[in-house]
Amino acid sequence: MAQFHLPAVPAELEWRLDPVEWAVENGGGLSIRSGERTDLFFDPKDCAKNDAAPAALFTPPDRSFTLSARVSVEFASMFDAGALHVRAGEDRWAKLCFEYSPQREPVVVSVVNHGLSDDCNSAVVRGESVYLRVSQGEAATAFHYSLDGAHWSFVRFFSLGSLEGLRVGFSSQSPTGKGCRAVFSEIRYRPGFPADIRSGE
Repeated sequence: MAQFHLPAVPAELEWRLDPVEWAVENGGGLSIRSGERTDLFFDPKDCAKNDAAPAALFTPPDRSFTLSARVSVEFASMFDAGALHVRAGEDRWAKLCFEYSPQREPVVVSVVNHGLSDDCNSAVVRGESVYLRVSQGEAATAFHYSLDGAHWSFVRFFSLGSLEGLRVGFSSQSPTGKGCRAVFSEIRYRPGFPADIRSGE
């Protein structure tokens, strides 16, 4: 798998699954175009597993850290999305998505997978971009979103269990469509976990 570097990320990124195309954008952002029928979801209804979404992941150097990005998505088909991705194992992972809903609305969606996936819609967003943030503590993970990159709203708080070998990064998906391009800009990484997860500060 090819490795590459982004200025704001403190380790080399590696493709877990290759995208159709990708590029490092001006200013140090990342664009990812997924192919058709790509998703990361282990359906609790029938146990069907789709693990085809391309993801660029890195191993964080800190036990506690916060990663955020402005996520812009070229929405075309239902469930097209760009996502921040946290992976502790093949069946223990989570993603925070900016996703196109069945109602044709951009929505902040989170999925946490322990063997099988849950799926939770959090907020409708007017526009084609939103800020997403994952904060990892020594035992638990928090998801937040923001409309301006400064004021954060709580999405969820959870544990993936053992974090040995944890990786985090960026992904794109197009479960029902022909493909989807997501752009991650204004990427920020810092050591540490928010003091108050409910307020996001």
